[in-house]
Amino acid sequence: MAATSGTIQFTCQPGCTKCCEVTGYVYFTEADIRNAARFLGVAKAAFEKQYIYRTAHQRRMRKPRGKGQCHFLKDGGCSIHPVKPVQCRLFPFWPELVGDRKEWRKTASFCPGIGKGELIQIGTALEQASEMTTAYPGFY
Repeated sequence: MAATSGTIQFTCQPGCTKCCEVTGYVYFTEADIRNAARFLGVAKAAFEKQYIYRTAHQRRMRKPRGKGQCHFLKDGGCSIHPVKPVQCRLFPFWPELVGDRKEWRKTASFCPGIGKGELIQIGTALEQASEMTTAYPGFY
């Protein structure tokens, strides 16, 4: 577990986009693609052609040319915030972070929301993290 007391703390900090700056890929579920396309007012196929790299087992965002990890990260934050992908919405409640004290502390070194806010029971955090295993079964 991530905390010895059986609880952790986390609340997003206004204006923070540190989680969006983590090296790696942003993965989309089919529902994420559909929702983002609808939110942006484009056809699903057009959205996918422009933003998604698809393999047999995954759908991930194409890396933007130049700076950054995400096409949708703007100065004011996430430009598709109401429909952001499961991976983004659940951060930092990912199985590999919630279930491992060392990884949770490592994430806390760059995430200013960890250690702030109301206490969250580990069971509740693990329940949220289980949505990741459902959304991305090939990863967990």
